[in-house]
Amino acid sequence: MHAEVIAIGDELTTGQRLDTNSQWLSTELGLLGIPVLFHTTACDTLEAGIEAFQAAVSRCDVVVATGGLGPTADDLTRDVLAAVAGEPLELSAAALAAVEARFARRAAAMPESNRRQAMFPRGSRIIPNPDGTAPGIDLDVRRPDGSTSRIIALPGVPSEMRMMWRGTVESALAAMQPDAGVFVHRRIKCFGAGESAVEEMLPDLIRRGRDPLVGITAHEATITLRIVARGRDRAECLTKIAPTEQTIRDCLGAHVYGVDDDEVEDAAVRALAAAGQTLGTVEIGTEGRVSACLAHAEAQRQMQLQPHEPAATVYRGSTVLPAFAGIAHDHSITGMQALAERARTEFKATLGLAIGAARPGPDGRSVVDIALSDGQQIERIEHMLGGGPSLALSRAAKTAIDLVRRTLAPRMAAP
Repeated sequence: MHAEVIAIGDELTTGQRLDTNSQWLSTELGLLGIPVLFHTTACDTLEAGIEAFQAAVSRCDVVVATGGLGPTADDLTRDVLAAVAGEPLELSAAALAAVEARFARRAAAMPESNRRQAMFPRGSRIIPNPDGTAPGIDLDVRRPDGSTSRIIALPGVPSEMRMMWRGTVESALAAMQPDAGVFVHRRIKCFGAGESAVEEMLPDLIRRGRDPLVGITAHEATITLRIVARGRDRAECLTKIAPTEQTIRDCLGAHVYGVDDDEVEDAAVRALAAAGQTLGTVEIGTEGRVSACLAHAEAQRQMQLQPHEPAATVYRGSTVLPAFAGIAHDHSITGMQALAERARTEFKATLGLAIGAARPGPDGRSVVDIALSDGQQIERIEHMLGGGPSLALSRAAKTAIDLVRRTLAPRMAAP
């Protein structure tokens, strides 16, 4: 069984937007044991769409497409699929009711154009969309030799597409495998080493045909190792996953900070709580990204506390300064310690984290200084900025947050 991924949209063919959906879907299909042979990008015309889908259906058993399911005149994926399958579009009363209900919850009138989102080629199956007005389409297309190709059409909005994949599509495609069984996924989250460095640290874990499979992806310097096991039931899958996860943890050590949906700020806040510490921050070079991440993680931690657990706040607050702030120009150890002490004392915390302003580094690239103080000792690192303005600041913020986690880890392990 082989697959093709189709991305639809003028914004993709003109280069105005990067196609991240195809990359993500290809990884997911590979982890299901369905290799992707082709990527196709098509513009928003009926002719281009029909040509792309006809070619895909002729050469692949599974076709997964994103985009073109909106309510506007240039959203033509449903029309394309009807033409490729040779079936008319029909209104689904259930789908229309779901779209109308979304507008009703917002106390808004549904535009007439949104009725299009309840139109489906005859014989197709509806893929529910919990987060949007565009349901997906699941359609079998018969080929001249009598075999069929299965088309899965999903919205182009990444968050909606991924939720629909997890909720419906993933299990449906897994069931197409001869020995379907059960799939169980486990994601190991890492920070502090690049994708290629992480792969080199692992003893031949990331290769095709392995059971369980291990995939690796990188996003804003966070590395995710996805373990996928197939078995008769969940217990068998977990038995397969356990030794592979332990090998990853043994090989990567402190680079591993969490699992599944954990972010590095979640790990840092947990470490603060476990060590009985509190944190204040002052940031200049990261423009408030550190405080935004930590504030969200602290809010999530508070929501998850049990009634009998103390609700003391471990992240106390932040001051965000512009890059020209006077103290920001002192990048010495003394200057950074003063900035970290300001963060500690201003918010009456046991630890103060400071991120200085960007400055020229030895090789011409910009550097931000990061310091963590407990009033007696200071941990200080230099972080090289790279990867474009927005990505560079996100990486710097994660590096600062991870310094908190790594600094507290030895204290938590001490007797």
